[in-house]
Amino acid sequence: EVTMLVVRKAAQTAARKHLCRPFSASHTHLQERKGLVLGVFEKDGEEEGVHLTEAAARFDQSLSGKLSELLKIAGPGLKKGKSRLFYGIHQDFPCVAVVGLGKDSEGVCEAEKWDSRKENIRQAVSGTIRSAGCRTLQELEVGHVEVDDCGDAKSAAEGAVLGLFSYDELKSKKKTRVTSQLHGSADVDGWKKGVIYAEGQNLARFLMEAPANRITPTAFANTIEEKLAPHAERVTVKKRSKAWMEEQQMGAFLSVTRGSEEPPVFLELHYSGSAVSQQPPLLLVGKGITFDSGGISLKPSQSMDAMRADMGGAATVCASIVAAAALKLPVNIIGLAPLCENMPSGKATKPGDVVTAKNGKTIQVDNTDAEGRLILADALCYGHTFNPRAIVNVATLTGAMDVALGSAATGVFTNSDWLWEQLQQASVVTGDRVWRMPLFQHYTKQVTDSQLADLNNIGKYSRSGGACTAAAFLKEFVTAPHWAHLDIAGVMSNKDEVPYIRKGMSGRPTRTLVEFAARLAHSG
Repeated sequence: EVTMLVVRKAAQTAARKHLCRPFSASHTHLQERKGLVLGVFEKDGEEEGVHLTEAAARFDQSLSGKLSELLKIAGPGLKKGKSRLFYGIHQDFPCVAVVGLGKDSEGVCEAEKWDSRKENIRQAVSGTIRSAGCRTLQELEVGHVEVDDCGDAKSAAEGAVLGLFSYDELKSKKKTRVTSQLHGSADVDGWKKGVIYAEGQNLARFLMEAPANRITPTAFANTIEEKLAPHAERVTVKKRSKAWMEEQQMGAFLSVTRGSEEPPVFLELHYSGSAVSQQPPLLLVGKGITFDSGGISLKPSQSMDAMRADMGGAATVCASIVAAAALKLPVNIIGLAPLCENMPSGKATKPGDVVTAKNGKTIQVDNTDAEGRLILADALCYGHTFNPRAIVNVATLTGAMDVALGSAATGVFTNSDWLWEQLQQASVVTGDRVWRMPLFQHYTKQVTDSQLADLNNIGKYSRSGGACTAAAFLKEFVTAPHWAHLDIAGVMSNKDEVPYIRKGMSGRPTRTLVEFAARLAHSG
């Protein structure tokens, strides 16, 4: 006799203890226990009820309609974000989660600037604190989960892989390691692509979440080199030393490194994916401050620990190149990541000091906590030597960006309408959104009005338009016609805003960068 349990949140602990006993470790090893996530769509129009996805319908058929019967008696129809969890209805799957996907007819929402159907699938497959999904099965110590493609295998894979990630490397008690695979679908390529996109973001999350004494500039560079090793035939990794930076006359970057005992690294990645070796590359530049104390302009101690993730720009850029290599994208990409710590010491740069950037411009450093723009300035100057088709720099640059947009979207400052369109279209697909910000001369005047030098590293009116003046500063080191600056300070971490990502460092917008590169690759 097939038994059914609809487990609500309040009853989950008891249900697991008493009613899952036939499938406990004494009978089946925990890592061998399998779970299944299936989707159902709401019916369109006024009609009540749900209709099963193709995979769910086949599963239901294998049970002679038992799943449909149980869903009918389990309560109201499954709305978006709701779920039902069943035990013991199939011998191969001790735990089966059925998740609500919303309406099948949903698509790109102009108001939200994303594809609602894809977002619904990611969220449902991942599971949240309010609904069952992969994460709920992980809490039940299920070691392997098969996932319905829900009509979009790539989005389903992203939901599963992003949802199951947690950083517990340094904890004695770790979450159950869960493997996931596609269930009942022929779209294996879509699933594999979604896994690569999500694993790219998870690599960025790992780098950003890890403590700064573990991810030093050297450790960061070594980690990326290791991740790119399987793609050695297409990738060259160069780890530049301080002596090389001095030869390149990177005075702005070197001024930030002065206070730290950790040696800086200028990480340079070359991915040659195009059949045309001379194809101008896409240039990605990421801010790589592995810990930002603020330097002599010391930050408040509260939440300073989060500044281990101030290398989020470098993490997302390098992770996106790892993903591009795994996808074998037919495009040439160069990644640059100036890596260092920003620390106070007797040798540290002092407020009021003047330094000289690689392009010869002098900079009055009135605030040593506005250091990201200094290391990016030299990296941008160096990047121009590769004659790139487009430049995208990414940085957790300003608290003002967080104030302006919060965690809803990455702020984009660009001199190119074409580049903006490419980034915006990519973000609609990934659900990791971008929003265009102004690059007016109004802001340029505020950073070129400096008492002692060509530029000041903070705006003339430091409390106003901080994200915009930082972008205007970077623009002084750009001559390329297609350049975009992505300020990711607001999306650096996640509390509960993105339902399919656990609390912690977010790794955003890695998937948008990968999708952007993929679109560029296939556009010729």
